Amino acid sequence: MMRLLSNFIILLQNDGGKEMMAMLWAQQIMLGKKTYAEVPRLLKAKVKEILEDSGMGELAKEE
Repeated sequence: MMRLLSNFIILLQNDGGKEMMAMLWAQQIMLGKKTYAEVPRLLKAKVKEILEDSGMGELAKEE
């Protein structure tokens, strides 16, 4: 479990990793499996940008 957590932290420290995680969150929101309110604070701005670029900016609202 600690190894998984440390790999996740390393992934987020890399800008490409942060972008990928934001894309995954945005996809889950578009599919209706997650909400914008559930997005981790550090990813919210990027997820919102991706949703807006996808024409689904209305999904980027706090409930």
